[in-house]
Amino acid sequence: MIPFHQQYSIKTKRTIKHGGAVCSLPLCIFCVCLCACVFSLIDSTEAGAGVFDTSKDNWVIIGGYGQSFPGWGETTQRVETLDLIPRYNHRILDNIGSGWYQGYHSLFLELPVSFVVSPDVSAMLGINFLAAYTFTAFTAFTADQQWQPYLFAGGGPVYSFADIQGMGAELNGNYQFGAGIKYDWDTSHQLLFELRYHHISNAGTRDPNESLNSLKILLGFTF
Repeated sequence: MIPFHQQYSIKTKRTIKHGGAVCSLPLCIFCVCLCACVFSLIDSTEAGAGVFDTSKDNWVIIGGYGQSFPGWGETTQRVETLDLIPRYNHRILDNIGSGWYQGYHSLFLELPVSFVVSPDVSAMLGINFLAAYTFTAFTAFTADQQWQPYLFAGGGPVYSFADIQGMGAELNGNYQFGAGIKYDWDTSHQLLFELRYHHISNAGTRDPNESLNSLKILLGFTF
């Protein structure tokens, strides 16, 4: 029989190892996006950069549904949300790469509002800073129908008004990563579809700290 303190030590090590695995993927994606932006800035003259140019910036309204999954990481509660996310897109670097990976770098500033519908009826407010890369070389059917896939990663603070068992703090942090695709509705507007992984926890500042690991399905429109 293993003594209690050894069982606790083994469990802690497994938890740390599992948590590290969960954190590593979004962190790697974010670092890749960020490093790509930095290295592209160094070569901005050749790339046709517009770091301070806002002529290609736009606003997006995204909405959809999110759900956490008990047993995914440290998640124990099934939390369902309806999400409304205003987003400002700032294009940093244009005309990067060639061939299938040709595209541009952007920064997303989001102000998400998550309406919690289960197990409590309340809300969460946050701020997201996301690095993104959009692929512009994909054309489907005709030249007038542009499909542009993109990747993004980042995070920010989240304040929760909801009473969710296992969340020991109202002020938390989040990180997320995901993929989306944009469809050119016309010359000024695009339709968006996104799928993102979303993690919320208080980083051990309060006890308990049962994280929420969720998937979100979102639809949006640029203007």
